[in-house]
Amino acid sequence: MSCTLVFGAARSGKSRYAEQLAVQAEQAEQAGKRVVYVATAGSQDGEMQQRIAMHRAQRPAHWLTVEQPIALAEVLAHYAAPDCVILVDCLTVWLSNCLFVQQQEFPEVGQITLPETWLTQRAALLAQLERQPGQVILVSNEVGMGIVPMGAISRCFVDESGRMNQAVAAIAEQVVWVAAGLPLYLKGSRPC
Repeated sequence: MSCTLVFGAARSGKSRYAEQLAVQAEQAEQAGKRVVYVATAGSQDGEMQQRIAMHRAQRPAHWLTVEQPIALAEVLAHYAAPDCVILVDCLTVWLSNCLFVQQQEFPEVGQITLPETWLTQRAALLAQLERQPGQVILVSNEVGMGIVPMGAISRCFVDESGRMNQAVAAIAEQVVWVAAGLPLYLKGSRPC
């Protein structure tokens, strides 16, 4: 198993860099690997539809695209194979989907009770990554470098995102921070 976490701020170039890694794996000599692109975002509004269209336009059309907003571990298990590269974009959108799938009301102040969907899906993903054959590239946002948000659910999101990134980074063989389109390898070595 080969797992790579590529993370950075919004518009840092992290998705593009992750896609480059997938192309390299696909085209590597004697590799013959196929790429499965797992999209976690839904197109609820016009702005999100534009973002999705931009991402579709920049990746190869022959890649299989699977849209899965919640059951990420199930998708990884379904496509698990030594000759497959799975690119997941992105974990923070997936976190948001899991937190808000039940459309419950969260308090503006006070303690947030994490939804069972998030706790279950997070545990399932981490367990699947531990045993996943083939190559997995996961894209995530770093959302904790700004000011501390005022609302309880916003602070909860930042905290859970940070915890998720740490847990995935602990499993991953490579961890890449992307800023201004430039990759910095925090764990593992840069491929040739």
